[in-house]
Parts: sequence; C-alpha cells; structure tokens
Amino acid sequence: MTPQRVGLHHPRLRPFLAAARNTAPPDEDHVVVEGIWALEKLLAARTPVETFLCCPELVRTPQARRCADALRERAEAAYEIGPKVLSRLSGRARPDGLLALAGLPRRAAGELEFGDRALVLVADGIEYAGNLGTLIRTADACSADCVVLVRRQVRPNHPRVFVASRGTVLGVPLVELPDPASAIAWLGRCGFTVVVAEPGASRDYRAGDLSGPRTAVVVGSEGRGVSSGWYAAPVRRVSIPMLGSADSLNVSVSAALLLYEVLTCRSRRTDGAGARR
Repeated sequence: MTPQRVGLHHPRLRPFLAAARNTAPPDEDHVVVEGIWALEKLLAARTPVETFLCCPELVRTPQARRCADALRERAEAAYEIGPKVLSRLSGRARPDGLLALAGLPRRAAGELEFGDRALVLVADGIEYAGNLGTLIRTADACSADCVVLVRRQVRPNHPRVFVASRGTVLGVPLVELPDPASAIAWLGRCGFTVVVAEPGASRDYRAGDLSGPRTAVVVGSEGRGVSSGWYAAPVRRVSIPMLGSADSLNVSVSAALLLYEVLTCRSRRTDGAGARR
C-alpha cells in the first residue's frame, strides 16, 4: 500500500519542523536523520524509527529506493511528502528525498552495568554541538561504555551533533547528570578512577599511569575547562604538553589522546603480565 501523502501541518511532521528550526524541547530524545549514509547507519544500529518521510520525486537511485523500502518496514509510521514540504524540513542543500525520526539511546545512570575494563568519557559543560558530536564519535572509536553529559549545554539531538558524530550518537549510550558532585558520587560507587584533563596540571598524561581497570576521562568546555566541582574529590589531574603558542587543544582532540592512552596503558600492562608469566 502506498503511504498517505501529507502536508506541512500534519502532526507527525511537527518534530521535523522543530529540528529544522532548532526549537525542539531541551529534553527531547529524538533526532532527525537524513542522507543515505546516515539512514543506512540508522538501519544498521537497529534503532527504533518513529516516523519515516519519503519524497518519491527525489528518490532517484537504487540505493535510495532500497533504503526507503527498509525504512518503511522499520518505521512506526510512514508518509509521503512533496518537494516543497521536504525543502522546509531538510537541512541539506540537495536532499535525497528521505527523512526519519529516531530515538536516541539515552540511559539512566542506574541502568548501566560495567565490566572490569570499563571506559567512560565525561563531557562537562560542552558548549558547541560540533564538539559534542565529535566527542561521541571519539568515544565510539575507543569502544567507551558511555558518554556522561554533566552541566549539559547542547541538545544531544541537535542536527550538528548527529553530523559531527557520523551517526554514532545512535549507538553510544548517553547518561546525563546535573553537576560534578552527582557524577563523582556515581563514578565512585561504580569503582572508577577519575582522570581530569587540565591544561595547568603538572603530570604529563603519558606519565599518568592510566591503566586502571575502570577509568573515567573528564574533559571540559573550550572556554572554561572543567568546573571546579571536580576537585572536591581525589581525581587524577593530567595535562597534554603544548609546544606552541596555544594553551590547549580542541576538546575532542584532547579526549582522543587521553582515551587512547588509557587503551595503550592497558595493553602494555596486559602484554607485560603475559611476558612475566
């Protein structure tokens, strides 16, 4: 059966309009996905699809048609729209005729269970959607268990978060906590060693012995860094040497260095233990 063709004022299109205008509520848990690469990522992630919109006039390739067929089967509701409606909803200069509304994998802190080698990235007060998306992409690359959002400044479902994350926001669990005190208490109960990235710290991150069994890496905003509340607990402060005129790296670059250093330290410890045996 051909899906019903709807106009801009249909109730199911309101979340798409809100995303296009960046007016979605702060606690919104849905993201608009468009672009063949992104929609294929959505399908591969087995993420629930709430609404799928298709503009048949712009679906021109076999790949796009296969993607559309799969999304119609997956979606809770599917509709057709015209090119003019699509132009109001799409954030792309050359849309390919497909849009989907999907739920983000948000989790409550108490729902997560961690293994002995758990790795968590904590994003404290991150101000820019592009940075948050890149942090999520980095966490995915390092197989981190989750990203913890503390003092959140950016909506996780912001379109730029999705693009910068290359769609990995669909698979990385996000946990939101209101302040450092709450995050410290939770991480402590879960047995994490907390590593704080601080430009002025005297300990080089490569000499910080980041091989602990459960490690949480904390990075802060570009302008203010991590908030002072983190220092109310025994945290491990480390810095990344800066050899030029800048006093720090982009937050996502800093996070990547620290997360990969954790993995490298763990690998060295495992290899050393094997050699001793």
